[in-house]
Amino acid sequence: MTRPIARVLALLEILQRGGTRTVADLAERLGVDERTVRRYAEHLLDLDIPVRSVRGRYGGYRLAPGYRMPPLMLTDEEALAVLLGLVAGRRAGLVTTSVAAAESAVAKVRRVLPEALGRRLDALLEVADFTSPARAPLTAEAEVLLAVAEAARDRRPVKLAYTAAHGRRSERVVEPYGVVAHSGRWYLTGFDTAAGQVRTFRVDRVASAVPQEGTFAAPTGFDPAERVLASIAEAPHRHVVSVRIEATADEIRAVFPPSIAVLEHDDPWVRARIQAERLDWIPARLAALDRPFVIEQPAELRALTRAMAGRLSGYASSGPSATSSNSPS
Repeated sequence: MTRPIARVLALLEILQRGGTRTVADLAERLGVDERTVRRYAEHLLDLDIPVRSVRGRYGGYRLAPGYRMPPLMLTDEEALAVLLGLVAGRRAGLVTTSVAAAESAVAKVRRVLPEALGRRLDALLEVADFTSPARAPLTAEAEVLLAVAEAARDRRPVKLAYTAAHGRRSERVVEPYGVVAHSGRWYLTGFDTAAGQVRTFRVDRVASAVPQEGTFAAPTGFDPAERVLASIAEAPHRHVVSVRIEATADEIRAVFPPSIAVLEHDDPWVRARIQAERLDWIPARLAALDRPFVIEQPAELRALTRAMAGRLSGYASSGPSATSSNSPS
């Protein structure tokens, strides 16, 4: 879409919000001069859109009363943004309207989309899992995300052009079990036919996704979200941490969620295995847990934990500071 056409449509979008907009305001919003705004308004009139010119000190342009927006036209990425915003917002508790209102809004947007795009978005909404509210904007190319979601729904293998974290590029055929949104990223989990095992892939690292012939059956009871979180927790890092904790799994999960620790039960203890680039954040979480624990490895973590315990003991033993004792009442 050329920039002039895009700005004409941007002008229409501004006017559809209602009220009269001055020429100066429109020029500033569109990043053009006032003469160009008038030319854009003429373009809209040529398209039979009832733009009204309002004279006077506070004059400008507005749409004729009763004008209804034409059928919704969205690109794949725009449609993906709208529908995922509604669905993810409701699942994360950010949309405070009723479930019926949110689902009605999704249905209305879905009805005015082109049939082919609508089917692909249906596939994504059907297979997508959300582990938690996103802490960052969800990132992935719309075309790739829709392609892998469609393949997961239809149980069709897909060939991925993938770039690993260390930069190595490869092509592999994957039987996708599901797509999961976690902490601002989309992940695909499924059976990697070359590796012969279930793997997890970041969708933003997939350059292309091409459906292949044939179908497959997903394992019974497979949970894509659980698998993605486990994969993140098991990803290799600088330190391998093992801590036995005398607590329930639910108590441990309050401070070490599935994306951080893999838990192994050994009554009455639970072993937490953690892959970490740094160790300095772990003692504070162990303190917050407030349950007996034994650090099996590494020795460096034991030293950091003892140092933190010493600092806390010192803070608790110190008396009021001179500043606080001399402060005015």
